[in-house]
Amino acid sequence: MLYLKRIGNLEVFRGSPLPMGATVKGDGVNFAIFSKHATSVTLVVFASGVREPVAEIPLHPCFNKTGDVWHVFVRGVGVQTRYGYRMERDVDDMYPIHRYNPDNILLDPYATALTGASTWGKIYKRRGDDPGEAFANTRRCLVIEDDYDWEYDKPLEIPLRDSIIYEMHVRGFTAHQSSAVSAPGTYAGIIEKIPYLKELGVTAVELLPIAEFEEMDSDRIDPSTGQRLKNFWGYQPISFFAPKASYAADSKNGGQLREFKNMVRKMHEANIEVILDVVFNHTAEGNEMGPSFSFKGIDNSTYYIVDPIDGHYHNYSGCGNTLNCNHPVVRNVILDCLRFWVMEMHVDGFRFDLASILGRGRKGEVLRDPPLLERIAADPILANTKLIAEAWDAAGLYQVGTFPNWGRWAEWNGKFRDDIRRFVRGESGMVNHLTARLMGSPEMYKESNREPWHSINFVTSHDGFTLNDLVSYNGKHNDNNGEQNRDGTDENFSWDCGWKGPTNNADVNQLRRQQMKNFATLMFISHGVPMLLAGDEIARTQNGNNNAYCQDNELGWFNWDLTKTNSDIFRFFKLMIQFRKQHQLLRPDSFLDEDTTSVSWHGIKVGKPDLSNDSRSIAMLLCGEGQQGDIYMAANAYWEPLDFAVPKPFTGKRWFRFVDTAQEHPFDITEIGNEVFMNDQYNYKVWPRSVVILVSK
Repeated sequence: MLYLKRIGNLEVFRGSPLPMGATVKGDGVNFAIFSKHATSVTLVVFASGVREPVAEIPLHPCFNKTGDVWHVFVRGVGVQTRYGYRMERDVDDMYPIHRYNPDNILLDPYATALTGASTWGKIYKRRGDDPGEAFANTRRCLVIEDDYDWEYDKPLEIPLRDSIIYEMHVRGFTAHQSSAVSAPGTYAGIIEKIPYLKELGVTAVELLPIAEFEEMDSDRIDPSTGQRLKNFWGYQPISFFAPKASYAADSKNGGQLREFKNMVRKMHEANIEVILDVVFNHTAEGNEMGPSFSFKGIDNSTYYIVDPIDGHYHNYSGCGNTLNCNHPVVRNVILDCLRFWVMEMHVDGFRFDLASILGRGRKGEVLRDPPLLERIAADPILANTKLIAEAWDAAGLYQVGTFPNWGRWAEWNGKFRDDIRRFVRGESGMVNHLTARLMGSPEMYKESNREPWHSINFVTSHDGFTLNDLVSYNGKHNDNNGEQNRDGTDENFSWDCGWKGPTNNADVNQLRRQQMKNFATLMFISHGVPMLLAGDEIARTQNGNNNAYCQDNELGWFNWDLTKTNSDIFRFFKLMIQFRKQHQLLRPDSFLDEDTTSVSWHGIKVGKPDLSNDSRSIAMLLCGEGQQGDIYMAANAYWEPLDFAVPKPFTGKRWFRFVDTAQEHPFDITEIGNEVFMNDQYNYKVWPRSVVILVSK
């Protein structure tokens, strides 16, 4: 290894271009970072809590550079070393597409931990920082060595068809004082709530972004309180590899990695997978006016899609910039990042935010066979990892059902969400759509050689109304976001059941609970993978806010008192999950052939479904084989009761009632095995706006 020089107590050597990032090797650390267009790169080393560097190590382009990778080995530094980079370009050609500034200390894209900002909701300052400067580049990269003992932890590899996904926010899940955990709003807090998740019965948690972001970068003010709002959801990453420090109770010196790993290991012990919501479509660096944390100052024209003439950013994300995902270098970063989370952090899958952007080319064009999506689908390390696409972007590209997939990619099925909402609220012309959604959307996925479980079925998610608000408001109420109610979608397909917001009207409240149970029933009996939003199982409300991205308060938090107040809703969800797990009929390996007896459709008369535009009801019979019982479902979104003739079950069996959402608690749903025998085996009155499930035994 070529010795170059000594700087203070540090010895500097040539180093190696791989692996990227900072790697501890013996008595030193190897640093490697990509930059094609920088002409000068300096490694800057810091001591803990000190603003000024302890050493600045210029990298020689002849000795410390291989191709476009700058590298150096430094003897005398090790684990817990803080570092960053300065980069310059000393030529003027193509200046508009470059944003080099040697005064900036840049973050290493491969850093697995950042220092600073370990306390949620507080702008991080070091000793000596300008108190009037809102956001300087004060975060530093931290050298970490992986010495975590995973014991016998291994991937659960629960088949996607058997999965039940629970979308949740790390902080929001336990930040409320009612959570009664020892470390609210943290990975450790989630660990304390694993028994709740087990009781509910979900098989996976899907965590909103946990990669480092700056929650204090919002300039919004709540007009009702005058308080500054926060970037609560975290869809503004500044580092893809580093778990957010302020989500950890042990948040300093790499403790966030250990705590995250503890959470994953404990989840796995409970047979619950961990899926990460990852944001590779844009970063927090924004547009031309935005800050420069990392990618902008390292190689702006490589990492972002920029206009080659004026340097303006293409904005397919709606957040100011778009990552240049199908540039070979950026593809490598994303692949390396996904492998890191799987190999080092043991996560089980990923949901890709605005995933359609990952299929755009270097000029923003939509690619037919995007190299990045294909590489992710075919990567051997990710072979058993769940891949879920949000198959649209903010520029109007909508690929639900047509997302490039190679048989691997599942999708958030936005059409399922919209069609189920429209049917349940009583719209005409929705019965045909409902039958397709119940069968896993074959018209969307079958032709691309995918199966029902490639459809992630959801009625609500973090982005939009909660389930309670879906049946309590006709329109959004986002005034607290400080954007004059302009933000958030106007197309909610919601219905307030005749009264806006909270009410003491018993009939309205009963109908709302019935509607919530209708939604849950249809989602859990549909082929595909159900995903529920955390808190829907206890009727959590956001007071009509359908874009609570900035609401780090009661609006955005899980109120654990509701587990008692709305215990009937929780019981309904829990039993529907148990029912789904018990019946393989609801989790088929492939699409059912509707030309056989495996599934049949009915109306108020057996074998005669009303599929007309005016129809608002349908019945479905799933026939079990062998010892499996049959399942009969009747859904009536009409405002009058309907008498359904019930088809005969499998030979020698009888019908028992499992669900009738029109019944009062606890008769709305039975415990598994305690289904109610039907004295009338041939007819069933289905009350207005209700769903019934019968099982044969």
